Amino acid sequence: MMKKYAAAISLSTLMAFCLSAQAAANSRPNIVLILADDLGFSDLRSYGSEVHTPNIDMLANNGVRFSNYHTAASCAPTRAMLMSGVDSHLAGVANMPESLPSEQAGQPGYQGVLGQNVVTIANLLQDAGYHTYMTGKWHLGKTKSLLPSARGFDRALSMADSGADNWEQKPYIPVYSQAHWYEDGEPTTLPDDFYSSEYLIDKTIEYIDSHATDEPFFSYVAFQAVHIPVQAPREFTDKYMDTYNQGWSTLRQQRYAGAVAQGVMPANLNINDIPTTIDWASLTDAERRYEAKAMAVYAGMIDAMDYHLGRLMDHLRETGQFDNTVFIFASDNGAEPSDILEQVRGRPVEKVFRWWMDSNGYNDDYETLGEKGSYNMIGPSFASAAASPLAYYKFFTSEGGMRVPMIISGLPTKLNGGVIDAFTYVTDLVPTILDITQTSRPGPIYAGRAIESLSGKSLLKLVEGEEAFVYGPEEVVGFELGGNIALFQGDFKIVKNRGPIGDDTWHLYNIKQDPAERYDLATEQPARLEKMIKAYASYAEEHRVLSVADGYDQRQQVGANVMQKRFFELLSFIGVVIVLLFVGIRLLRRRSKAGG
Repeated sequence: MMKKYAAAISLSTLMAFCLSAQAAANSRPNIVLILADDLGFSDLRSYGSEVHTPNIDMLANNGVRFSNYHTAASCAPTRAMLMSGVDSHLAGVANMPESLPSEQAGQPGYQGVLGQNVVTIANLLQDAGYHTYMTGKWHLGKTKSLLPSARGFDRALSMADSGADNWEQKPYIPVYSQAHWYEDGEPTTLPDDFYSSEYLIDKTIEYIDSHATDEPFFSYVAFQAVHIPVQAPREFTDKYMDTYNQGWSTLRQQRYAGAVAQGVMPANLNINDIPTTIDWASLTDAERRYEAKAMAVYAGMIDAMDYHLGRLMDHLRETGQFDNTVFIFASDNGAEPSDILEQVRGRPVEKVFRWWMDSNGYNDDYETLGEKGSYNMIGPSFASAAASPLAYYKFFTSEGGMRVPMIISGLPTKLNGGVIDAFTYVTDLVPTILDITQTSRPGPIYAGRAIESLSGKSLLKLVEGEEAFVYGPEEVVGFELGGNIALFQGDFKIVKNRGPIGDDTWHLYNIKQDPAERYDLATEQPARLEKMIKAYASYAEEHRVLSVADGYDQRQQVGANVMQKRFFELLSFIGVVIVLLFVGIRLLRRRSKAGG
């Protein structure tokens, strides 16, 4: 009897120990990090949009929204900082790899791929016992040692380029000869029924289900929505076919009113159209009809992303994992302003791109816009509405290029459904995730190599409602991309954008009171301006920022690099042909002599 009782005690103790261990494991939440691509500040319903985003809005209503969160002004630098918590100039991606000028290429910080001098959040969570998954756009290197499977992810479906078609496995710009998709470090082929947002969630669910649920997971879902080409299934686009007939200026004002109602923007801002916005009334009826549908596809693509994200959320509910999951949703930069198709339709200089489109099976027909085989984008005028009420868009260091939506949901907070207006930055997410998961920060050496220290700060106390800010009034955060510059200090920001759209002049704004950057304080507060310019000079020196040549433009540099690449490919082809002709002639001569 005593032996049986002792055995029962031992069994009970063992079960209690197992349950305690499982509870301890479950006390560390799952993390789902969701990154939209080129999503503007007001593109979500919870940020003032008319677009149907119920699943993301549910996360916002059960969590907190950030109204003063900033990223890099372009995708690869943001992704480097998001994965490493280290400034892009130190992490190896100071500029987009596709737009590197010759004087920057290969220089320290300008490798265009995530450096080995940083450790990824996936590495750190993997070391801490997390399962780690990645699906979607990577854009931080495509060799085997640089793909996600070599940077801490157990399973990964990754698209290595800056973008790709959403319906087929084909490139979206001439810089790529193919769309580079990989699974677990090896080239892979997409299914025939592929649509990017749907397939990425399918694979995310597959990966999560592949391991035991009593161990926490980290899942990084990097959507292609709403990067060009802007594409969506017809059933999503059809919802918005009558939504944008009043044009971009009206939408910009409506979005601002929505942002005020949602509490993410102050009232009574002076928000006019920005200089690159075309007068809607100057377009023909046919042009307005086309542009309105282009924006409807854009809205449909956001809607489709939200729908498929909802499928993941439903799956986590069904498997009992939702309540122990923290969701972080953000965009990588502001809305995309490129408008190649308008130039194709009206300017002979773009005939080369039209030829490339035709040769890759693309068209810009109105009837099928957004569907398989189509090529669509919204251009700078609707991009300024997508960023409303902010100034400008992607590539520029004005607020429209750097300030984007960010939501954290699933943590206890006093601010449930509320808004945090403290300045925050993309490098803050790695230390935040480490604190949420109770994971130690890395030391100066990782896996035998020296690594950079984390640049950002944890936002956990902000989210919990225990702190009002994480950056003090004297602390600075600097940024540079292709010669466009910004530096943040307290409520203030200095900014300089290059021409021809920018004016190559320093401006000073109070972005807490004036996020639309309408009132330049440079003349009123020259001492503050000078102090912040000196602070930027120190940042640039410490982070080895390289200047760009006069006339440099990121998008034009992509074209120049394409032409250079194609030129050398042509030279190589001609060289091979010449060698083959020479060898062939030699062989013919030998045969001729042998026959004689």
